[in-house]
Amino acid sequence: MTARFLTRKQVADELAVSTSQVYALIRRGDLRHLKVGGRGLQRIGREDLEAYIERTYAETERWIAEHPFGEGDDDTD
Repeated sequence: MTARFLTRKQVADELAVSTSQVYALIRRGDLRHLKVGGRGLQRIGREDLEAYIERTYAETERWIAEHPFGEGDDDTD
């Protein structure tokens, strides 16, 4: 059974980013979360993570459409 709620570490592992980056997403309001208990443990709902991923895909697609490759562009990164 898939967990309903994830820790910042689990989200970081799924997104292949650091836990600090997940914390920044939460603080900016980009990634919905809830606080659990008196110590304020942060948990991210699996559905909220999937919604964030879908929004990010859509934003990336819009950005690509607005910034097509032109002459002189290359992929030497």
